[in-house]
Amino acid sequence: MSSFPEDLKYAPSHEWVRIEADGSIVMGISDHAQELLGDIVFIELPSEGADVTAKAEMSVVESVKAASDIYAPVSGTIVEVNQALLDSPETVNTSPYGDGWFCRIKPSNPAELDALLDADAYAKICE
Repeated sequence: MSSFPEDLKYAPSHEWVRIEADGSIVMGISDHAQELLGDIVFIELPSEGADVTAKAEMSVVESVKAASDIYAPVSGTIVEVNQALLDSPETVNTSPYGDGWFCRIKPSNPAELDALLDADAYAKICE
């Protein structure tokens, strides 16, 4: 059964967001998403310094079942990517909310965070 940490926000497209003290966000894909995908074998991460637009494709995850686009939860600039995922993409399966994070984004419009779902609302769309 999927878990949905209460301290995170979620996009309907299955990305999670953790808001950091400096105003940046860390994001990845939810436990539910990684369960649907199965064993992840490859991740294409965005480039540091790249600008992303909310709800636009920013990354790709490939699993033994399918390839899936990953969408930016907010607009902003990529300030860090999790390089460890390039060598160990399966980390997303074992630690989707921990070591399996994708990138850190400096939001250009923090109000977009208000449109994301809390854990309860996200759990309902995953039923």
